[in-house]
Amino acid sequence: MSMLWIVLVTFLAGMGAGLGTGFAGMSAAAVITPMLVTFLKMDPYMAVGIALSSDVLASAVSAYTYGKNKNLDIKNGIIMMLSVLVFTVVGSYVSSLLPSATMGGFSVFMTFLLGIKFIVRPVMTTKESMQNVSAKKRAVQSIICGVFIGFICGFIGAGGGMMMLLILTTVLGYELKTAVGTSVFIMAFTALTGAVSHFAIGGMPDLTVWLLCIVFTFIWARVAAVFANKASAKTLNQATGIILVILGVVVMSFQFFVK
Repeated sequence: MSMLWIVLVTFLAGMGAGLGTGFAGMSAAAVITPMLVTFLKMDPYMAVGIALSSDVLASAVSAYTYGKNKNLDIKNGIIMMLSVLVFTVVGSYVSSLLPSATMGGFSVFMTFLLGIKFIVRPVMTTKESMQNVSAKKRAVQSIICGVFIGFICGFIGAGGGMMMLLILTTVLGYELKTAVGTSVFIMAFTALTGAVSHFAIGGMPDLTVWLLCIVFTFIWARVAAVFANKASAKTLNQATGIILVILGVVVMSFQFFVK
């Protein structure tokens, strides 16, 4: 396999994952994993590990950018993150006790539907309306939603970033930029936990592919996050929706049409 091909695949994978992370807090695994498996014939378990580790820096730089622009709810983000981490383990354990289910396309299909949702019904909540919710109520909501997200992610094994964005905007009533900023903040820690466990169990990945994915995802996540924080609410909704729809269609094509 030529180096040029490896660079091309990792560049496109990193670009898709970075744009999805910077704009919508999407997990890099939804894009990087199917591309590495399909075009580089990589072991799926190792591909997930590379995707998760690429997610760490991409989510971290996105969270920093959103936080610098005051579009990050750290306090409730930490509360939700703890609930997500604990109940991801619970969901994973419950899943191991049940027969295997073919739910691999759940995250990708959800990405596509969420993209359409942002285009058709944009999130126009303001920060002023967010502040009308009491701190105690917001903390309780964060715990409950974190439990739900964590359990589903552990049970199904995918969809964390998309579920967080959906719940933050629809259930908790977050303004879109704050929702994405809080989502990537949480994802940085959950991705780190997942990446470390993957490499501890499966060993270290191909160094070239690993580093290229991390670098390309980081660069595009930074570009997307900077643009997102400068854009108006309407423009951000449209851009986020278009990115998610394109990524959903492309990844579904990989999964169902590329052998």
